Amino acid sequence: MGVVTSERGYDFVIVGGGSAGCVVAARLSENADARVLLLEAGGRDTNPYIHMPVGFAKMTSGPLTWGLKTAPQKHANQREIPYAQAKVIGGGSSINAEVYTRGHPADYDRWAHDEGAEAWSFADIQPYFLRSEGNTMFSGEMHGTDGPLGVSNIPDPQPTTRAFVQACLEFGMPYNPDFNGKAQEGAGVYQTTTRNARRCSAAVGYLRPAKGRPNLTVETGCLVDRVLFEGVRAIGVAYRRAGEKRVARADSEVLVTAGAIGSPKIMMLSGVGPAAHLRQHGIEVVHDLPGVGENLTDHYGVDIVAELKGPTSLDKYNKLHWMIWAGIQYKLFKSGPVTSNVVEGGAFWYGDRSSVIPDLQFHFLAGAGAEDGVPSVPSGSGITLNSYALRPKSRGTVRLRSSDPADKPIVDPNFLADPADLKISAEGVRISREIFQQPSLQKYIRRLHLPGADVKTQKDYEEYARHYGRTSYHPTCTCKMGIDAIAVVDPKLRVRGLENIRVCDSSVMPSLVGSNTNAATIMIGERAADLIRGNR
Repeated sequence: MGVVTSERGYDFVIVGGGSAGCVVAARLSENADARVLLLEAGGRDTNPYIHMPVGFAKMTSGPLTWGLKTAPQKHANQREIPYAQAKVIGGGSSINAEVYTRGHPADYDRWAHDEGAEAWSFADIQPYFLRSEGNTMFSGEMHGTDGPLGVSNIPDPQPTTRAFVQACLEFGMPYNPDFNGKAQEGAGVYQTTTRNARRCSAAVGYLRPAKGRPNLTVETGCLVDRVLFEGVRAIGVAYRRAGEKRVARADSEVLVTAGAIGSPKIMMLSGVGPAAHLRQHGIEVVHDLPGVGENLTDHYGVDIVAELKGPTSLDKYNKLHWMIWAGIQYKLFKSGPVTSNVVEGGAFWYGDRSSVIPDLQFHFLAGAGAEDGVPSVPSGSGITLNSYALRPKSRGTVRLRSSDPADKPIVDPNFLADPADLKISAEGVRISREIFQQPSLQKYIRRLHLPGADVKTQKDYEEYARHYGRTSYHPTCTCKMGIDAIAVVDPKLRVRGLENIRVCDSSVMPSLVGSNTNAATIMIGERAADLIRGNR
């Protein structure tokens, strides 16, 4: 390892170039007098799969992820479940399925009224959703049209996606063209974070327009060792780039935006977290903050898979001649299967009939085996339907494996620890099966590949959920906002008991929102920038 080659000064040092970090960097650098440094551990977003909407199917494992697996899941047959976390500028917004959903207003009202997150109700945060959103279809009080984050309709949904929506209507759901409108329940085709048939990640939407600003520095390939403190005051960051040790001084604030796995890891490496755990790894305790790495919450998705009668899903484009044709169509006309995000259709519905808002979400994939850990079908042509409990009660942890920043953390989502999560998950599988049995989808389906005919009873469905469930890529809440004993940040995102340091990403959610999480994470970045600038 080399010696310290530089010690440079900035106003703001941002640790983590994911969805929130890109937003914060872009917004803070709008002030030409603010010197902003953004550090990202991953590389630049040069991989072509990132920018093609369909590329999601190629990126749930491999070099654009950290290669994480969970700790053995006690309530899910002791499985170590692949846990995709992005290792590239733009973070999850560069490799996710691009689904744009914001959650139910009740999720944010719960934060504000029940969970100690003052001024984070839906009425408080709605302006930040609107400010971020550049919707090409919807407008009005629920949508923004001029924001940096491109949001659009899928140009030409697959025939099986249309059949899925029709099957949901046959099941008894209403049609919903806008899951971010007045009502969440129902079935429809998702809007996606795309613009002009290309992915619009936070790196593309926020950072790219800001890259020419002389006051903004973006460095990739940076492994952060720790945040530096003088007493309880954060003064900068020690990190390594290309084998050289570096220090970046922060005259105003250090902003940790490394996500629900990375942010608690960095905090603990810096001596901020549960004191006993830090001492166990020989880390000097700067501040005993028990909630760091606690409260990990994620959506536990369970898939069912059907084999089709013919090549009527995106799977046919796995064959070389069809793949070449799809590439030509996209290159010349920006149309065809490459414009699909694969996860085209969706629904919000009820697993518990007494629930006043939807407690299940469904994702329809116009293919099989598209994601790491999801089965394909023998014929090579299939479809997949994923479901999960929207507001799981199970809570897990992120812990250090060692004091070496290069070591992966121990991630334990503790899936299905609460019996209520198992019950709703099983109900999601049962409803998924019923949707596949409706006439509109039966026209395409040869047979149900998973679950098998032997899955009949509630216990069978629960065992199926234990065996086939996986992450839905929505880890949150590990540096939660609030006022209780395990709260890590206050409602202005300042780390409790410390000075000049905030956490500003999905880890600060007090509880998981009932939807995909990227839109909410970008909203947090927008709100954080205003809080830092003193605008709220």
